[in-house]
Amino acid sequence: MRPLAECTLENFKDIRFVLTDMDETLTFKGRLAAETYSALERLQRADIRVIPVTAAPAGWCDQMARMWPVDGVIGENGGLFFRRSEDPHHLERDYWHQGQAAELARQQRELLISTIREQLPWARLAADQSFRQTSIAFDIPHESEKRQQLSQVIIEAGAEHTFNNLWALAWFGSYDKLTMAQRILRQVYGLVADQEQSQVFYSGDSLNDAPMFGHFKHTLGVSTIHDCLDELPFKPAWVSAGAGGSGFVEAADAILKGRISSRKSI
Repeated sequence: MRPLAECTLENFKDIRFVLTDMDETLTFKGRLAAETYSALERLQRADIRVIPVTAAPAGWCDQMARMWPVDGVIGENGGLFFRRSEDPHHLERDYWHQGQAAELARQQRELLISTIREQLPWARLAADQSFRQTSIAFDIPHESEKRQQLSQVIIEAGAEHTFNNLWALAWFGSYDKLTMAQRILRQVYGLVADQEQSQVFYSGDSLNDAPMFGHFKHTLGVSTIHDCLDELPFKPAWVSAGAGGSGFVEAADAILKGRISSRKSI
């Protein structure tokens, strides 16, 4: 993991897709700065597709996909993908589970919530749970023992789970940020494996970003990644000087400079 300031113009010259975590990667302390929003617009104007890949609930993703300068949003840690349709006031919605599988997963989530409420009465659903369609989010307990207890109940129920800087997340299905990102990149945008490594950039800040850090070649951790480095099984290639959105702006600037440089050399 090297400081982003050390990268050369050549590093990101082939990037065509910027995938990024949202909470505390685009935002900082829960707020989205104007310069970060502007960076998203600048990337799009350079014909780079921008896709937030977040654990945030469907309700948040709906708003982002409709109104932000992005090409779509992967939400709930891989459970769904929303993007604008040809009619800019409508969305196309793609879910990891469809039909009967989606109904079964919904029933499993309801049962898990009941089980956790019974076995761990201190556990609290996240305030945004009512906006979720494919996952369960709990406020993260401060005590490591309680985190372990929550993890154990989720595992025993047969669910997947992870933590980020806001939530303890649980869902039913063999997917995560990476598997849904690969599905979208391949099925919607036609990328093949080699192109994923040369053309895709990912930025994040938390434990649930580890699969993305482990798979993609071009990755960045904003500076707060240092808070969870000891727990990360895979580390990003680069680290920004700034936290949250300011770190993302550093990355956008580096990508755009590399793109301009590559065009001048043609």
